[in-house]
Amino acid sequence: MLGFALPQFGASAYDDIAHYASTAEQLGAGSLWVGDRLLAPVRPTTGYAGTDSIPQEFRTSLDPLVALTVAATVTSSVRLGSNVLVAPWYPPVQLARQLTSIDVVSGGRLVPGFGIGWSPEEFEAAGAPFRHRGAQLDELLDILDALWTTNPVEHRGRRWSIPPSWVDLKPVQRPRPPIYLGAFHTAGLTRIGERADGWLPVVRVPGRVHNIEALEGQRAIIDAAARSAGRNPADIHTYVRVNVEADGEIEQVLETVQALNDIGYPDAFVDLMFAVSGIDAHLEWVERLLAR
Repeated sequence: MLGFALPQFGASAYDDIAHYASTAEQLGAGSLWVGDRLLAPVRPTTGYAGTDSIPQEFRTSLDPLVALTVAATVTSSVRLGSNVLVAPWYPPVQLARQLTSIDVVSGGRLVPGFGIGWSPEEFEAAGAPFRHRGAQLDELLDILDALWTTNPVEHRGRRWSIPPSWVDLKPVQRPRPPIYLGAFHTAGLTRIGERADGWLPVVRVPGRVHNIEALEGQRAIIDAAARSAGRNPADIHTYVRVNVEADGEIEQVLETVQALNDIGYPDAFVDLMFAVSGIDAHLEWVERLLAR
């Protein structure tokens, strides 16, 4: 099943995202996705994807939960995912209310994905501590699970606390929406194996061969952690994000999607943020990729 990132960043953020979402679904897209960027620091401590800079596209960003809500109201079947929300930025009770609302409005199509983030400046702006991000993610996931599956709800943790409270609004998906996590390093991959319902890896186009080889090594860590936790690795689903670089071509994307399918990853979504700008160009790629 092939999906696409919503045109959420850069100049495309000003386009008609509702029209994009409904048209992509009509063309046969299986899922629509958002990312999470708060701002673009002028002098970043850490750059994007191993570089020393921040892409200009990140200077303009639609709110991911607003974008998913818009998509939910104009579609009826596509899955609606986040890849990823930076978990430590968000107060978990408010986040749970937003995510639950999207799941309810969409009729149970939410695919919430989370990560720990990488930009110290964004954490500073969000008022969130940059240290112990993994522990914050774990606590947020514990709270989401409690809010989605118990009533009344209570939590006493290292960063957040909830007094005993009634929270009657629950997701359509039961017992809760599937939790997906993005990670590249051993600790994060181990967390996926131990507690997540799904994994959100990334490959780049061009660069397919190296990336797909890396996937296999990362998946081995997840599977080993799952077995150690008494879980079946086959129960951990995967959505692969295909990031298309500025010089990427449609044929390369098609080859990558086919290669992923051949090694057991049939579900992927394509992010065209760096490749094209404008809703017409985005939809042209969507139509051509789905036609093939």
